[in-house]
Amino acid sequence: MIRRVGAIGYKVARRIVVAVIGGTILLGGIIMLVTPGPGVAIVLLGLAILAIEFTWAKLWLDKVRRSVTPEGREQLRSHYSRLKARWFGGAR
Repeated sequence: MIRRVGAIGYKVARRIVVAVIGGTILLGGIIMLVTPGPGVAIVLLGLAILAIEFTWAKLWLDKVRRSVTPEGREQLRSHYSRLKARWFGGAR
């Protein structure tokens, strides 16, 4: 029983440590997006660290990786063009 509690405690502690470190780096990257610094690279690093323990971060990281390719960028452009047309009533 003590080993079971120890294993659960280790998993929770690891998840907390990953969340704090990854979240801090991600927040620093977001701040660097509007200030001088390598914001995009730091955001990707924070997401990669968070993806160790969290599925949502892995999904975001995969989405960002796909958008970096030329095909992914074109797909994002067409998606945003459709959204812009729907929200603002066509091209301006």
